[in-house]
Amino acid sequence: GAMVTAKLSSPAAARLAPSAGSARRASRVRVRASGGSYADELVSTAKTVASPGRGILAIDESSATCGKRLASIGLDNTEVNRQAYRQLLLTTAGLGEYISGAILFEETLYQSTTDGKTFVDVLKDQNIMPGIKVDKGLVPLPGSNNESWCQGLDGLASRCAEYYKQGARFAKWRTVVSIPCGPTALAVKEAAWGLARYAAIAQDNGLVPIVEPEISSTVTM
Repeated sequence: GAMVTAKLSSPAAARLAPSAGSARRASRVRVRASGGSYADELVSTAKTVASPGRGILAIDESSATCGKRLASIGLDNTEVNRQAYRQLLLTTAGLGEYISGAILFEETLYQSTTDGKTFVDVLKDQNIMPGIKVDKGLVPLPGSNNESWCQGLDGLASRCAEYYKQGARFAKWRTVVSIPCGPTALAVKEAAWGLARYAAIAQDNGLVPIVEPEISSTVTM
């Protein structure tokens, strides 16, 4: 998935500025998408995440969604309870035998166990790559057929840089294309453009981008 992401980012970004110099711009985008000084590390991260026999654990649910799970067992939606829930998952014995990467919510990336060990270090000790959800969710797409687009590009570079410093080494961005709504060419273009820009920005800041273009059989908005 990571290798496909790198290939997707360049052509899509290059299409944004068709002109006589588009070939030169496309070349520059490809270089940028390769990760620059992070290139070797990006390859190493991608190989670890894609290691045979292991999968990716997605625990990037928002605080609100986590609260619903806590409510189902009679617990309040507090940071302490969310931390305890995540600690229960991430400290599972033998987790690294089956999990190669864990996608975290921003709050989780900065949390620690009750013993003071960061969740990032808990994962690294099990040879699990820490990842981070970086999109900001779906919003209505004006001019479309009741479709959506994914926000989060504003400030993404600085956020990715901070996530890298905190220990994240890959990222995830989810957008949705709704089949019942068409999909319209506008919605498809917006989804592809957003994924491409995210992928290039993430690589520029040392994070392997996982793109998640979800094809939905229901209306997304």
